[in-house]
Amino acid sequence: MKLKSHRNLHFLYLIADLIVAFGLSVLAFFSFYDVDEFQPNLTPIMIYSASIAASIVILFLIFKVYKIITTEIGLFECMRIMAIVLGVHLIGLICIAVIPSLPRISLFFPSWLLGFVSGFFIHPSLRVLVRVFNLAGIIRNKEKKVPTIVIGAGATGKVVVDESRRNKDNHNQIVAIVDDDPNKIGGLFANIPVKGPISEISKIVDYFHAEEVIIAMSKISYDRLHEILNLLDSCPVRVRRMPLISEMEGPNDKRMISVNLDDLLCREPIKLDNHEVKDMLHGKTVMVTGAGGSIGSELVRQIFATHPSTLVLFDIYENSTYDIQMELVRKMREEDIKDIKLVTLIGSTYNDFRVEQIIKRYRPEYIYHAAAYKHVPLMEDSPAEAIRTNVIGTYNVARLADKYKVKKMVLVSTDKAVRPTNVMGATKRFAETIIQYFSEKSENTAYAAVRFGNVLGSNGSVVPLFKKQIEAGGPITITDKEIIRYFMTIPEAVSLILQCGLFAEGGEIFILDMGKPVKILNLAEKLIRQAGLVPYVDIDIVETGLRPGEKLFEELLLDTEHQTKTANKRIYIEEKEAAHPIEDDIKTISKVFEMEETKDVKELLSKVITTYRITENGAK
Repeated sequence: MKLKSHRNLHFLYLIADLIVAFGLSVLAFFSFYDVDEFQPNLTPIMIYSASIAASIVILFLIFKVYKIITTEIGLFECMRIMAIVLGVHLIGLICIAVIPSLPRISLFFPSWLLGFVSGFFIHPSLRVLVRVFNLAGIIRNKEKKVPTIVIGAGATGKVVVDESRRNKDNHNQIVAIVDDDPNKIGGLFANIPVKGPISEISKIVDYFHAEEVIIAMSKISYDRLHEILNLLDSCPVRVRRMPLISEMEGPNDKRMISVNLDDLLCREPIKLDNHEVKDMLHGKTVMVTGAGGSIGSELVRQIFATHPSTLVLFDIYENSTYDIQMELVRKMREEDIKDIKLVTLIGSTYNDFRVEQIIKRYRPEYIYHAAAYKHVPLMEDSPAEAIRTNVIGTYNVARLADKYKVKKMVLVSTDKAVRPTNVMGATKRFAETIIQYFSEKSENTAYAAVRFGNVLGSNGSVVPLFKKQIEAGGPITITDKEIIRYFMTIPEAVSLILQCGLFAEGGEIFILDMGKPVKILNLAEKLIRQAGLVPYVDIDIVETGLRPGEKLFEELLLDTEHQTKTANKRIYIEEKEAAHPIEDDIKTISKVFEMEETKDVKELLSKVITTYRITENGAK
């Protein structure tokens, strides 16, 4: 229906052009001739006028003037129309001069000039009027628009302004442009006042009562972007932005994106070159434990992209594992991928018989061990289960990797393993010692662990929790307003894991340079503003106190002077400690399954992991 309406409109333009061109020419002659002169020249005048009208319409068709979308018409399209009209009338003037049967040139020229000038402006004006009426409709509805400030009086800012004007579904009314250029401040940009500098954005927002800010500066760095976002922290506005050049999906990328998880990190996203990873895993058999989790499922996606010969998904939780399986099955069908064997199996890593059954049958060359209990407060109340999965499960996988000559095994660890104050961290530290033990013992397998901070958007992380609390109307709850954490995105974490698997030679604990830690309070405030709300006005933030086993500050212990650099400048290797036999520790820790008291389990764990400090109300 919409296509048909466009065709109808183009046909109406064609009829209008014929009438205008013919009518203007006849009227022009009539205006300069008296009745006695006009009557004897009527036939040649009519032939000339009809020829002019037909020529204009034919050239409009040839040069696709009727394909122009009039609501988007601009200067270039108008100039095309004017050029055609000028050319036709100039040819007409030449014909008058050389054809004796037409009125003499002295009488013809004034009427020709009137007809040409009128047509020169009226033909494009017919199209421009549609856009004017469209804009007038937007202006009439401006009470429905959101007062918006655009940061950046450049080409990207012009894109935003044009979109707000020509798209009737756009909800923004641009009230001001903000820029740092002193030559632009105080002037008009697309008839919109330019204010500045950007450092005064909070005052400008207040003055114009803006409700939304759009950052339209595609050529700035991430550092500058985060400076601007920090300036907007105190403003009760929703923030969106245009993509930076490095994020563009093509030269004409004009997406408008909300401030996302990457922006909340307040640092440039870490980009790891996984080309060599693809070479390493292509055509190989790869196994991922915990394949249905946030990290495990992304591991599966990125490994799948390298085209292994066989990809084994192993997890105890069937629902999320089924989801990632169906996602890959759909991808294989849509892209006609037939060279990957996808195996999805349910089971627990602490069931050594089940693990051996799988490894023996499929003989994976690489194992990525992401299966673990990770939620700190829950593991404080169920420490024996944390030991069962995080310790015994890791031991089973590591032992069987050696037995069946797996080429490499990579453990997904955590910053909470450093001087742990909670069960989860202590069990992951135990898992690291298992990896280091088997690294020295095995002649077949290269073992490594990857240690990183919190993962934005993963199951159990603060971002999904905060978003749910915002949707519920608040309040957002944080344990301590001074608490800070290192953060990374799920794709960053998985890229790190895969690349460290490439670097692994035996017993390394890889650490990522994650930049500056993020204050959880600031993260909560940014998420509230991202939702277009005002912290402490629309959504309150409430402090609840540190939970048992929770630290105020997490430690990655990144010491660039003493730790070993890798080929990637963002990845370091912790100094190796002498591995000690852990078989007796495994036997000792297995006694927890006979204990009833949580306190007894924690005390036994602290005897095995001597760096573990038991806390009841959190650690500052």
